[in-house]
Amino acid sequence: MLLVALALGGCSTSIAEMPIGSTSSDARPNDPGAYLPVNELPPAREEAAMDPAERAKVQKELIDARERQASAAKGQAQGKDQGKDQNQTQNQQAQATK
Repeated sequence: MLLVALALGGCSTSIAEMPIGSTSSDARPNDPGAYLPVNELPPAREEAAMDPAERAKVQKELIDARERQASAAKGQAQGKDQGKDQNQTQNQQAQATK
C-alpha cells in the first residue's frame, strides 16, 4: 500500500498537467516564466541614492544606537554580576556562621 502511494506521488506532476476530458481556455501554460537575466546590469540611477550629508546623519544615528545598546547590555551584565557577587557574599557569610 505504501509503495503504491509513493509511486503515485511521484507521478503527480505529470498527471496534473494532463488535460482530463476538457479543453478549456483557462489551462495553465507549460512555460513557468522566463528567468531573470544574470549578466545584465540594472540601468544607472539618475540621481544619487543618498547625498553625503544624509549619509553622515544616518551613520551617526546608527553609531549612537550601537553605543546605547552596548551600554545597556553592559549595565545588565554588571547588574547580574553584582547579583552574583551579593549571592557569593551571602553564601560565604552563611558558611562562616556554620
